[in-house]
Amino acid sequence: MMNFIEDLFFGNLDPQRRGYTKGSRIVKASGNINELEEKLTERLQGEDKDLFIDFCNAYGELMGDAEVDTFVIGFRLGAKMIFDTFCSDDAPFDSFLKE
Repeated sequence: MMNFIEDLFFGNLDPQRRGYTKGSRIVKASGNINELEEKLTERLQGEDKDLFIDFCNAYGELMGDAEVDTFVIGFRLGAKMIFDTFCSDDAPFDSFLKE
C-alpha cells in the first residue's frame, strides 16, 4: 500500500473526484442551470447567441478559478492548524504544571 506522499507523487490523489447524492440540492440546481442554458441557447440567434455562450464560458472559467483559490486557501489554513498543533507550545496562560 502506498503512502500519501507516494500517492501524491504518482498523481493518484484527486480531490475533485467525488459524486453528489441523487436528488440533492446541488444536483437539482445544476440540472436547472443546464436546462435554462439549453433553453436560452435554443432561443437566441446570431450575435446574441454567441454573446450568451461567451458569457457562459467566461463565468465557468471564473468559477473554476474561484474553486482553485478556495481549495488553496483551505489547504493553507489546514496546514497552519496542523503546524501550530505540532510545532507550538504557546498558550494564553502559564501552566502551573511545569517544573
